[in-house]
Amino acid sequence: MKTFRIRVDGQAADVEADSETSLFAAMTRAGVAWPVSCRNGTCRTCIARLLQGQVRYDIPWPGLSVEEKIEGYCLPCVALPTSDVVIAQA
Repeated sequence: MKTFRIRVDGQAADVEADSETSLFAAMTRAGVAWPVSCRNGTCRTCIARLLQGQVRYDIPWPGLSVEEKIEGYCLPCVALPTSDVVIAQA
């Protein structure tokens, strides 16, 4: 399993996550506060802007429109890193 760095825009510390750990789980483990509710990709409480990097999803269709995905939004509660990423609150 590869390990990637997650940076929340505006925060100095990086968080580490392996390719099987959601961005939200890694941030929570590192003490980074992030809004969340359902933790299954449907409520959109955690929506973020993916400024750099790439993520994947194990669920068939997370609660994002095609346009939102193209515009760089992600759902950290179910997004798994496939590279180092930088995110910002949407």
